[in-house]
Amino acid sequence: MTGMNTQSSETAAGQSPDQSAMSKSRVLEADKSCSVPVMFLLTWALAWLVGGGILAVVSSIKLHGPGFLAGSAWLTYGRVQPASIHALLYGFGFQAAIAVGLWMIARLGQAELMGRKGILLGGAFWNLGVCLGVFGILGGAGTGHPMLEMPGFVSPLLLVSYSLMGVWALITLHFRQVRSLYVSQWYLLAALFWFPWIFIAAQSSLVFHPVRGALQFVISSWYGHAVVALWLVPVALAVLFYFIPKLLGRPLHSKHLATFGFWTMALFAGWGGVQAGAPVPRWISSVCIVGGGLMLLPLIAVGMNWWFTARGAKPAQGDFVWGFIRFAAVAFFAAMLLDIGGRTRVIGEVTDLTVFSSGVYALYFYGVFGMSIAGAVYYLVPKITQTEWPSAQLIRWHYLGSMVGTVLITAALVVGGVIQGLRLNNADIAFVDALAKTVPFLGLSTLGGLILVAANVAFLLNLVRLLTVCCRCCCCLPWNGTANGNKAAAVGANL
Repeated sequence: MTGMNTQSSETAAGQSPDQSAMSKSRVLEADKSCSVPVMFLLTWALAWLVGGGILAVVSSIKLHGPGFLAGSAWLTYGRVQPASIHALLYGFGFQAAIAVGLWMIARLGQAELMGRKGILLGGAFWNLGVCLGVFGILGGAGTGHPMLEMPGFVSPLLLVSYSLMGVWALITLHFRQVRSLYVSQWYLLAALFWFPWIFIAAQSSLVFHPVRGALQFVISSWYGHAVVALWLVPVALAVLFYFIPKLLGRPLHSKHLATFGFWTMALFAGWGGVQAGAPVPRWISSVCIVGGGLMLLPLIAVGMNWWFTARGAKPAQGDFVWGFIRFAAVAFFAAMLLDIGGRTRVIGEVTDLTVFSSGVYALYFYGVFGMSIAGAVYYLVPKITQTEWPSAQLIRWHYLGSMVGTVLITAALVVGGVIQGLRLNNADIAFVDALAKTVPFLGLSTLGGLILVAANVAFLLNLVRLLTVCCRCCCCLPWNGTANGNKAAAVGANL
C-alpha cells in the first residue's frame, strides 16, 4: 500500500502518447469485462432498494399508527422493521458495494475482471440467501439480534456466496497491470477483509455459540456499528476518493493525508457501538467514547484532503454525478460529527433509547453510502454498456428525491430524538406524554421515506429502460459488432 500514487492510474502524468493509448485500451477492456456481472448485481441491488424501502415505510407508519396493517402477523412492527433493514443492508447495500468495488478494482488496475461466471453464481446465491432471510424474519424465525435477524441457516449460504465474489475481486487485484495502489483500492481491500471478519465473529458469538448475559448486547451493538464503520463507510470513501479528483480533473492533494486518514480509520473505526448509558461495565462504554473521539483524526485528514483537492475547481465532466458525490461528501462529515457527539456521556444521556441513533444511521446509509453509490452507478453504467441513460429527467428526480428524503428523515429523527430524550429525562412529564411529542417527527420521517421510495423507483426505472435498450441493440452484449466497436473507440477519448 505504500506505493500509492496521488493521481488515478488512468490519468497519471508523464505518460508518452503510446502509453496513454495503451492505458485507454486496457481501461476499455476492463470496463468490457465488468459489464455482465456488474449489471446483474446492480439490477438486483436496486430491486432490493425499492422493496426494502417499501417495508421501511410500512414500519415507519406503524410507529405513529400502530393499527396500520395490524391484521397480518407477517407485517407486525417486530417483523417488518428488521426485514426492511436486512433487505436494504444485505440486498441493496452489499450488492451495490460489490458491484461498484469490482468495477473500480478492474478499472484502477487496468485489468480484466476475473471469474465472471463465479461472481454471477455468487450473486445468484446471495440473492437467494437474502430472500430466505427476509421471508424467514417476516415468518417469525428471526434471531432477535439487530442486523443479524436472519435465521441461522442463511449465514453459511451468504458466506459461501461472498467468498465466490470476494475471492475473484482479490484475484483481479493481484493480476492488475498498474502495480501501484490508489487510495480507493486501499479502502476496498480493507472492506473486503473486514466484512467477513465482523460477520463471522458476530454470527458465531450470537447465533451458533451464543455468549451469555450482557455480552450478547455488547457484541450485537458492536456489530451494528461495525457493519457501517467497517463496510459501508469504507466503500463510500473509496468511491469519493476516486470521483472527487476525477470529476474535477485534478490529482489528489496529498498522499500523506490519505495515508494518515486511512490508517487512523482502520485503527479506531471499530471502537464503537455501545452507548454511554448502556447497562454494561463502565469501561466498555468508555472505550467506545475514546474511539469516537479519536475518529476526529481521520475525519480531519479526509476533510483537508478533499478541501484542498476541490478548492476553486469546477467539475470537468459529469455534472449530475458531481451532485451525488458532493452531497455524499457533505453527509459524511455531518454523520461523523453526529455519531461522535452521540457517543459522549453528556449527549448520550439525552439521546440513549431514542430515535436519534436511527437518524444517524439513515444519514450514513442513504446520505453517505446511498448517494455515493448512486453517483458511481450513473457514471459507470454508460461506460460498461456504451449506452447513455434514457432519461435525464429521471436522474434529476432521483437526485432531488434522494436529497430531500434523506434530509427529512435525518432531521426528523435527530431532532425528534433529542426532544424525546429531554422529555423522558424530565421526571415531571409522564412517559406517554413524552412519547406523544415524538409522533409529529415520526410522521415527517415517514414522509421522507415515501419520497425516497419514489426517487429509488425512478432510479430503478431508468436502469431497466437502459437494459431494454441494450438488449434491443446488441442482445445484452453491447461490445460486439462493428458499430459498437466504433462507439467504444469514441468513448475512449473521454475515459
